[in-house]
Amino acid sequence: MADGGGESARARGAPATPRARVRSAALWGVVGGFAFLVLAQGYRLLGPGPLPVGLWGLALVALGVGVASAGLSYLAEARLRAKRRT
Repeated sequence: MADGGGESARARGAPATPRARVRSAALWGVVGGFAFLVLAQGYRLLGPGPLPVGLWGLALVALGVGVASAGLSYLAEARLRAKRRT
């Protein structure tokens, strides 16, 4: 199976480029924000009562969760790669 080259041809365990780390962290941030919104929607559908915040409050909290998960994944990636656990 021939490899097309590019980023996928780098050796496993080689340090990620800064652009790849930022892109990976941003995608984890999106995943974190949407995961929060899915959990909030499930609570609204199946929970005992309404949430204490409205639609804009949920959007703001989801944004905060997304930023936090992106930041944590950006910091954790370097640490995990240094310990060779990726």
